[in-house]
Amino acid sequence: MEGNLFDRNRRDLILFAGLALLVAVIFLTQGSVYSLRMLVEAGCYAMIALGLTIQWGYAGLFNVGVMGFIAAGAASSVLITFPTNPDFWNSNGPQLVGIFLVKLAFSAALLWLANISGRFGAGRRLRGLLIVIAIAVAYLVLSAHMTVMAEQIEANSGWIGGLGLPVLVGWIVAGVVAGIIAWFVGKICLGLRSDYLAIATLGIAQIIKHFLKNADWLTRGTLTVSPLPWPVETPSGGEFIMARASYLSLVAIAVVIIYLLLERAYNAPWGRMMRAIRDNETAAEAMGKNVTSRRIEIFVLGSVLMGFGGAMLIHFASIYDPSGFLDLNHTFLIWVMVILGGSGNNRGAIFGAIFVYIVWVMSEPITLALFDVIRTYGVAWFDWEPPSDFNSRALQMRVFVIGLTITLVLRFAPRGLLPERQARH
Repeated sequence: MEGNLFDRNRRDLILFAGLALLVAVIFLTQGSVYSLRMLVEAGCYAMIALGLTIQWGYAGLFNVGVMGFIAAGAASSVLITFPTNPDFWNSNGPQLVGIFLVKLAFSAALLWLANISGRFGAGRRLRGLLIVIAIAVAYLVLSAHMTVMAEQIEANSGWIGGLGLPVLVGWIVAGVVAGIIAWFVGKICLGLRSDYLAIATLGIAQIIKHFLKNADWLTRGTLTVSPLPWPVETPSGGEFIMARASYLSLVAIAVVIIYLLLERAYNAPWGRMMRAIRDNETAAEAMGKNVTSRRIEIFVLGSVLMGFGGAMLIHFASIYDPSGFLDLNHTFLIWVMVILGGSGNNRGAIFGAIFVYIVWVMSEPITLALFDVIRTYGVAWFDWEPPSDFNSRALQMRVFVIGLTITLVLRFAPRGLLPERQARH
């Protein structure tokens, strides 16, 4: 029995052992401070990759708006945990925000009533007309109030500040906010085909980013917010190792707990139902499954993990800048992690996140060392004059290295290094 267990998990053990050896080499060559920072960030990306792998691997949902949910979660956590702004609370800002929330709730109720008007005898065309009217009224009311509110808050207090609550509360709220946004996105988009869903999520991610970037009254926009609080002791007096090791421990515990819960869900009837919908939607619907509701369910769950991971990542960076959220870093890179590790395999998502992030981070110093060798021997042997921006090109090489990595994986392991195992029930 033990031999069979080892045989079934041989590839996992070999790959994770190789990954551990790679991490050990980085610790020896780059030092503990740098390596711990890299592992913390890789752990945060692993949380986000788990969110994407259940959307794509469990249910086949092609979400290319990952950046939007990360940014929304990060902004929510900042607003919950950053210290309060006394200037805001001593002005008429709280009253304006309160009125805005009331109008927002009224608009949501109006839209909900228009959506269920069919239950009260409204025809399809009338229901559509009522929904359009509700959206138009909500837009006019909310945009007019937001314009006045933003002008007065920025003039009187700069921005609203935070609530000063514990960081763990901020992380939970980040997941909840990302989940709420995902629910609205799902209600609108999950009836679309996969290619249209991709376009819709990409557009929504850009809307979220540009709103946060330009909402100075809410997020300070490009002025940034720092220093963000940590859930553990911050590195004071240069004690980076203990502080980062404590943060890494917290991130690792969160990833392990989420992994165990997802593994349990994957092997439960719920997981089998999700895979049935992914593999044959028509057959699952014929068996009485509500395909759209189940897709919304998995989309929300994955987005919650993205928001949670985004909050962990931004607090570790200790600075919030909406301009820092990029499709390359916060969507494309995560897709590479999931594809390389193996979609539908939670261990593959974790392995892919850590390995790809190591490749992403270490490609720059390795390229710099290689460029130094080329420069030295090029000048000595060929009297070659290197370009003035030779070193700055090393940063651009990481994109080439990641592209080469994913190309090789798709060529030799199209299902990922740790592919999803075919379940037998």
